[in-house]
Amino acid sequence: MSDDRRPDVPEPSGPEDDVSTEAAPPEPEHEPEPHAEPVAEPEPAEPAAEAPVTITSRRRRDPLAAGLIGVLTLLLGFAFAVQVRSADNAQQLAGAREEDLVRILDELNAREDRLRAQLADQRSDLAQLTDSDSQSEAALEAAQDRAESIGILNGTIAAEGAGLEMVIRDPEDAVRVADVLDAIQELRGAGAETMQIDDIRIGVSSAVTGQPGDLMIDGRPITAPYEFLVIGDPQGMETAMNIPGGVVQDMTRLGGSVTIRQSETVVVDALRPLDTPQYASPTTYE
Repeated sequence: MSDDRRPDVPEPSGPEDDVSTEAAPPEPEHEPEPHAEPVAEPEPAEPAAEAPVTITSRRRRDPLAAGLIGVLTLLLGFAFAVQVRSADNAQQLAGAREEDLVRILDELNAREDRLRAQLADQRSDLAQLTDSDSQSEAALEAAQDRAESIGILNGTIAAEGAGLEMVIRDPEDAVRVADVLDAIQELRGAGAETMQIDDIRIGVSSAVTGQPGDLMIDGRPITAPYEFLVIGDPQGMETAMNIPGGVVQDMTRLGGSVTIRQSETVVVDALRPLDTPQYASPTTYE
């Protein structure tokens, strides 16, 4: 048959049709890089599962943190107090006289020597007490030594040792109570362990009273020249008496004089009466 059907073929068009049909290929918006593999995004964490762990750890750390803060606060307060006290002491020493500084230094040196000696004695006592073989004997000896030391300090036991003999002359009866007290305190500060003045033992409760020319110690009169017998470091005590502004200079200013002689053997045999307690009594614990 002549009317065989052919497929519809578009007829060629003019130049305009060619331009319109040949359209530029669309540019890809995101052209993938060659050989790039997709990166897997991390899965979001599950906050609900970790929240209890965080809360528990914080609760456990809170008491520790509070304790550390409290300790640091106490340390800072203590350091501040020490600094303020040191500053006050430094200001006082800065305004002190030269003779006062010398006296303070001598007192500190004497106190250091006494403390070192006491520490050595206590270490020796401890070493003896820890010895199992002689524990009872050492304890008895230590108790006896302690009783003797207390008796010497209280003035109930006679003492003998190195020291000095000091005589204060007062021809014008100008020595006052304060002058005698200054002499006693200076001697104690320089290391005096025990002393007596005109056959009167000086103790921790001794009282100096009266008027110049009519002085008394513990209610008993003393007369010039006043004789001091003191047991202690001879050189240290003599140095304390002769410092500028000290006892010797004060007595000379009042018209008197002071004679000091060091001795290897000074006997302090004046005794103080032992006070009987009125209200106190010993108690034993079961």
